[in-house]
Amino acid sequence: MFTKHIHQTNKLALEPLTQNHLEGLYQAGQDPQIWRWVLMNYTQTRAILDDWFINTAQFNAEQQIVYAIVDKVSKQVLGTTRLFRLDKQNRSAEIGHTFIAKKWQRSFVNTHAKYLLLQYAFEELGLVRIIFNTHEQNQKSRNAIARLGARFEGISYKDRLLADGSYRNTAQFSIIDEQWPTIKSQLEGKL
Repeated sequence: MFTKHIHQTNKLALEPLTQNHLEGLYQAGQDPQIWRWVLMNYTQTRAILDDWFINTAQFNAEQQIVYAIVDKVSKQVLGTTRLFRLDKQNRSAEIGHTFIAKKWQRSFVNTHAKYLLLQYAFEELGLVRIIFNTHEQNQKSRNAIARLGARFEGISYKDRLLADGSYRNTAQFSIIDEQWPTIKSQLEGKL
C-alpha cells in the first residue's frame, strides 16, 4: 500500500530511507540526549546503524515506510521518521520512531515532516486514524505532538519493555480524518 516517493515542502524533503542516507543519519544522531526516551540508539556505531537499516528499517514494506528527513537547502540529513503499523482493515497507522538532530529540534523540521506524513496518510492513503505514541515522561515529545493538533487519549501502562529491563508507560495521541482539514489549515499557517 505504501509507495516509495519523496514528499516535500519548500524547506524539507522526506526521502524513502536508503543506504545513501546512513552517514548523514549517523551524524544527526550523535547527541546522546536524543536517545533518552527511545528504545535503542541505532546511531551509536556505524555497524549498529547498518544492522538497523537492514533488519529494522527495511522490515515489511506492506506495514511501514521509513524516511530520511532532509534539509532542501543544505541537503543535510536531519533525522528520520516513519509511517508504520499500517492496518488496512481499519484504515489506520502510526507516525513515530522520529528523531531529529539536536540543533534542528524546535525549528521548522518537525512541523514540516509531520505535515507531509499526515497529508500522505489522509489524502493519498485514505486513512481515517493516525496514532502517535511516546514515553509518558517525554514532555518534549508530548508537547511537539500536541502542537500538531493531536488529541491526548491516555496512558497505556507497561506498554513497552525497554532495553534496561524496565517498562515504558506510553502516552497516546491521535488525529482522525474529520480533524484533518482544520489541523491541515493550522499547520499550513506554520509552514
